[in-house]
Amino acid sequence: MTAVHTRLAGVTAHLPEATMTTLELEDRLAARNPGLELPRGVIRNGSGVRRRHLAPPHERPSDLAVHAGRALLAEQGLHARDLDLILYAGVSIDLVEPATAHIVAAKLGAGCPVFDVRNACNSVLNAIQVAQALIAAGRHRRVLICCGELPTAFMPWTLSDADEFLTVGAAYTVSDAGAALLLEAAAEPGVLGHRFAAQSGGWDAATVPMLNLTSDPAAEWPVVRPLTVDAVKLVRGIEATDHAVFTDPLAALGLTWDDFAVVCVHQASLPALWKFCDHVGIPQGKVVVTIVQHGNLVAATLPVQLAQAVAAGRVRRGDLVALVGLASGFSAGIVVVRW
Repeated sequence: MTAVHTRLAGVTAHLPEATMTTLELEDRLAARNPGLELPRGVIRNGSGVRRRHLAPPHERPSDLAVHAGRALLAEQGLHARDLDLILYAGVSIDLVEPATAHIVAAKLGAGCPVFDVRNACNSVLNAIQVAQALIAAGRHRRVLICCGELPTAFMPWTLSDADEFLTVGAAYTVSDAGAALLLEAAAEPGVLGHRFAAQSGGWDAATVPMLNLTSDPAAEWPVVRPLTVDAVKLVRGIEATDHAVFTDPLAALGLTWDDFAVVCVHQASLPALWKFCDHVGIPQGKVVVTIVQHGNLVAATLPVQLAQAVAAGRVRRGDLVALVGLASGFSAGIVVVRW
């Protein structure tokens, strides 16, 4: 029986035209909190973020995913009816129920099976893992993975004091975006390997909690709070992760970091990015840096980086690409692809 492989046929990114610089964000915070002395420069110095994208007020996460999905289908000369499966892999969702993948499919005009794959900022990586397994098993031949991230909707604009600003500071680094990838059955392997690991004991280091999550019928409907990060605990979680999760798959394939055209790495802050790369041995020149001009793109980060690398000519057909994921929870993973 001939083995069925999976290739990454295409990738697109959708970055909303409207943007806000970090200076503009600080000005808005100061205007809405006139009684507080909020420190200037903390966001940019701590994260490296200079600008983030803002989706139009009427758009939902599914809209951002659909923008990217439509562009990818047009680029590939395909229609929604040509898809066998749609996986929605964003942290942001339109509704608790049903799966956001249903909304994406309806807007695209697709009639195939759908479901969501969610694992914080590693959602897209895990969706690739799922798609490859289903294609290899002969269940599907063409899978669309898409995500829409709308984290700026949860930026807190009214603060009780300066300490709260520091507690929720990570919420000001995020950015809105959409992304889509198309995976297809192929005679030659495109997705060469992947590996994942988790340190779930540190799940509470970075959280977006829901208020009033209770069965009390008199309670107010749940509201999502801003992202809060325990930086020390998060760093410890990263350091506790066995980096063999990244290097063993390379060794099994007879590869080193130098063999890749680019290495896409999830980016929550610029200092953390370079510290991680140094620790794992990833050459800085291989990295596609998006955090500075595009902010933390959440689960859209890796596909946006790949799309930008392809558009810039840094990645050509036949090149090797590594997608390296780091996510709250804490989870880590890598997908090795021959583009």
